[in-house]
Amino acid sequence: MLASGLVPWLDPKFLIEGAGPWAVLVVCAVIFAETGLLIGFVFPGDTLLLITGLLTFRHVVHINIWWVALAIGLAAFLGGEAGYYIGKRSGPAIFERRETGLISMASVRRTNAFFAKYGGFAVILARFVPVVRTFAPIAAGVGKMNYRKYSLYNAIGAFLWGAGVTLIGFVLGNIRPVADFVVEYVDLILVAVVLLTLVPVLVHYVRTRMKAAKDTAEGTLDPK
Repeated sequence: MLASGLVPWLDPKFLIEGAGPWAVLVVCAVIFAETGLLIGFVFPGDTLLLITGLLTFRHVVHINIWWVALAIGLAAFLGGEAGYYIGKRSGPAIFERRETGLISMASVRRTNAFFAKYGGFAVILARFVPVVRTFAPIAAGVGKMNYRKYSLYNAIGAFLWGAGVTLIGFVLGNIRPVADFVVEYVDLILVAVVLLTLVPVLVHYVRTRMKAAKDTAEGTLDPK
C-alpha cells in the first residue's frame, strides 16, 4: 500500500485495523491532537473520520456507530478546548516572537478579525477547513475570545464535524461501489489530502514572507 509505505502512521485504515479493540480510542486521540495541538495539521482528520464510519459499518470497529460518533465528537470538542487553553496561557509567548509565517501575531490578528466579522459561525466553519481547525482554537485563546461563547460554538462545530463526517462515512458504507472505492484507494486519497493540506500552508508562508520583505524594503527606502 502506498500510504503504508510512505506514512503508515497516517494511514486511516492502518491506524484503525492495527489498533484492534482500541481503534476508537486511537481515532479519538488523533482527532484531539489535530484540533488541539499546533502540530495537528499533519493528521488527515476528514479522511480518518470517513474511514472510521465505513469500517464501523463493515464491523471492523465492533462498537455501535452512535457511540463511535459521540466519542469522536467529544474528542474534537476537548481538542478545541485544549487549543483555546494553550493559546490563552502560552500563546502570547509563542506567537509574539514572530511577525510573519503561520505561527505569528499577524496570523492571530487575521484569525481574530475573521472571528469578529463572522462571530460564532467562524468557530463552527473552521472545523471543516484543514489547518484552520488546528490553528483557530489557539488563535481564539491568544485573542482572548469570550470563553463561554467560544466553548458553545466549539461544541456545535465539534459534533457537526466529528460526529457528522463519521456518520456520513457509515452511510456511505451502504453504497457498496462508493465504499469499495474509498477503501481500495484510501492511500491515494490520504496522499492527496495531505498534499492539499500542505499547499495552503506553503502558499500562506510564501505570501507572508513576500509581504514582510516588501514592507521591510519600503521601510528602508522611506524611513520615518
